[in-house]
Amino acid sequence: MNGTHRLASLDALRGVTVAFMLLVNDPGSWDHIFAPLDHAAWNGCTPTDLVFPFFLFVMGVSAALAILPRLEHGSPPVAALRRAALWRGFRIVALGVAINALAAWWMPGREMRWPGVLQRIGVCFVVVAMFAIYTPRRVWWSALIALLLGYTLILVAGGTLAKWDNIADRVDTAVFGRYVWDYHAASGQAHDPEGLLSTLSAMSSALLGLIVGAWLRARQFWRLFLTAVLSLTLGFLWSYVLPFNKNLWTSSFVLWTSGWAIIALLIFHYLIDKRGLPAFGRRFGVNAITAYAGSELMQVVLPALGWQGPIYHYGFVSTIAALAGNKAASLGFAVVFVVCWWLIVYLLDRRRIYLKI
Repeated sequence: MNGTHRLASLDALRGVTVAFMLLVNDPGSWDHIFAPLDHAAWNGCTPTDLVFPFFLFVMGVSAALAILPRLEHGSPPVAALRRAALWRGFRIVALGVAINALAAWWMPGREMRWPGVLQRIGVCFVVVAMFAIYTPRRVWWSALIALLLGYTLILVAGGTLAKWDNIADRVDTAVFGRYVWDYHAASGQAHDPEGLLSTLSAMSSALLGLIVGAWLRARQFWRLFLTAVLSLTLGFLWSYVLPFNKNLWTSSFVLWTSGWAIIALLIFHYLIDKRGLPAFGRRFGVNAITAYAGSELMQVVLPALGWQGPIYHYGFVSTIAALAGNKAASLGFAVVFVVCWWLIVYLLDRRRIYLKI
């Protein structure tokens, strides 16, 4: 595992994460969602709240497996790795901004939104890549601890964790104004779950993935297991001081979700790489950003063309809701959406087309 060999288990875990991202992001109706498939209203952590931190964690692990072997073998030069990382991060951020701009232009009533999921992924990718390229591993731990403790102090010093009034929302209000996910026109306050200050904490999830990825390369599985237990324990205890909160990406949330991500990684590695089970989800994993960005684009195109409403009503509500309820109809739409994207990534994989955005 010390070479550049690609782990099927990591592709599978990334793919399952992306598939679940599509499932929870694309219901037929946001008014009819099963509780586990919805985010916590504010404080708390549902299964859906695990999805994005899992992706950032896996991205950090992938950076360790992709970058560290190249550095050890001296090729390509560090400068080339840096340029590649910066350019890829810029493309991901630009793609997120472009999709948001298209939504603002094409969809009635939609404002431009500057932050976003792809923007956060791009920024965190660049940061974790720079840590991998330029700093020794002891610095990773120092940075992780500084981010976790420093962000906690910032939130506490802000005086409240309430929506609109917490310091993260105040920063987003000052920087982005109305161009965010949620804007309260009467008060002029802004809120974005992928806002500026909370992205600082989200880097912790990717950085912990980088640390775990280095241990995975070295086959130090006992460290992974102990770190998972420690992360879950500390995260749980920390939540009594700073609750789990995905919108604010609290430090307790980082540790709690990372602990579960490590356990998932160990399970996937054992079942797929060790026991030889099929790498279920791999096809999503090898075209992860393509699938997610494509699904985001479809969230714009279908409503803008006026297709989503009729598709949902005639294809799902009229056939499923009467038998199993509106939530089942909404879930049915999401499942079909995921299946359609699985067919796309399946065909891409069959033709060995891997779109590296």
